[in-house]
Amino acid sequence: MANFTGFTQEGLNFLQDAWINNSRVWFEENRSIYDNDLIKPFRLLVEQLKPTMLKIDEWFETRPAIGKTISRIHRDTRFSKDKSLYRSRLWLTFKRPNRDWKEAPAYFFEIGPDSYRYGLGYYCASKTTMDIFREEILNDPSKFLAVVNCVKKPFELVGEMYKRPLIKDQDEKLSTWYNRKNIAVMVTNNHIEDVLNGDLPNKLAKGFKQLLPLYDYLMRVEMIKNIPNL
Repeated sequence: MANFTGFTQEGLNFLQDAWINNSRVWFEENRSIYDNDLIKPFRLLVEQLKPTMLKIDEWFETRPAIGKTISRIHRDTRFSKDKSLYRSRLWLTFKRPNRDWKEAPAYFFEIGPDSYRYGLGYYCASKTTMDIFREEILNDPSKFLAVVNCVKKPFELVGEMYKRPLIKDQDEKLSTWYNRKNIAVMVTNNHIEDVLNGDLPNKLAKGFKQLLPLYDYLMRVEMIKNIPNL
């Protein structure tokens, strides 16, 4: 298979136009751009990252297909007030197969018309997951701080925080993690030109490997969560 050589400006323009036009007629008229300038490079990107990601976790889903590692551009509008048919962003994920994909720790890369981001985290972790995560922090704070030492530039910690601290006077290095309702570490970059060349897989692979200690920690949380009658 050919190597990833970058996305195209035409593909990025398509994402902007999809948001503006947002009609089935327009989408079908421009489907060739979607297929050739977005989905094709996404598939090549997944294939090029596959060896690195399988070294991180041999159980990752790595098939370069929509609904497996590549997101759908079509929005599910059944339960949303927003009836827009198409997204203006596309992404890929590397995670273990999971019925509740929102609960699985996942590596991700996402592009929009004028920015991109990548990192590791939960799409929407449950309260049970976060409670176990917090319990693990308290069980061995030193170990946790050693793990999250991998979260350094270019990554930053994000996620909604509780309005009031769950533990008073907690070490700030712990509290910034402990008091979040959800967690992700990511790079957000407006230098969209970065995705237009073939160096992107190397940039993502380097970043994803940097976060391996945190991924292993989150998978321990998953293991504990799945112990029967916990």
